Amino acid sequence: MKNLKTLLAAPIVALAFATTPAMAENEELIDAMEGYVMFADYQGATIRPEQIPEEDWENMTIVDTRDAGQYEKDHIPGAINIEWREILERRDELPSDRTVLVYCNTGSLSAQAGLMLRLAGMDNVRILQDGFTGFKEAGGVEANARAQEEAEEAGE
Repeated sequence: MKNLKTLLAAPIVALAFATTPAMAENEELIDAMEGYVMFADYQGATIRPEQIPEEDWENMTIVDTRDAGQYEKDHIPGAINIEWREILERRDELPSDRTVLVYCNTGSLSAQAGLMLRLAGMDNVRILQDGFTGFKEAGGVEANARAQEEAEEAGE
């Protein structure tokens, strides 16, 4: 499975980010994307802050895919900064033996970075749904505990 994804990654990444209307009809690109999505789990790469217990944050490699200025202003504790456009060329800096969590402000650019990494064969990549904004709104690294408390209070 992983080898299939790796084989599909090059044409998808190369063509998907350089598409023009004429390229959208490229059967090779369409076949490669179809081959990938047939083996991808629905929402398998996305995760919400509420799903991550506080102690698990330290066991992940957290990647802020925003630009350096945004990262310097504020970021998730322990995060490293690799702008989303550089993620493929710097993927060797990321571990293969632990979860890699990517995020941006809202989740849109990190979703692209996460997809590129997953297409390049990195099955350990997760995308923080709703990005840094959602992380802060949910309660940061304490979002899981907060969500559990709210569920208990609601009697769930």
